Amino acid sequence: MIILRLDRVMADRKMSLNELAAQVGISNVNLSNIKTGKISAIRFSTLNAICRVLKCQPGDILEYRPEEE
Repeated sequence: MIILRLDRVMADRKMSLNELAAQVGISNVNLSNIKTGKISAIRFSTLNAICRVLKCQPGDILEYRPEEE
């Protein structure tokens, strides 16, 4: 299972949802869905833009956790 940690990285950078959405170039709603994990996929171009703005690596935002059986 992939866990999204965007909220943690945003808090570390003291960046609001509105500010990040504006700098990345996506809607607040779409970024909110990414932040809350209500997505099943993310475009590499979006992930690239988020990492560029937040000055982080994809691994800072995405975490793999094995599913329990």
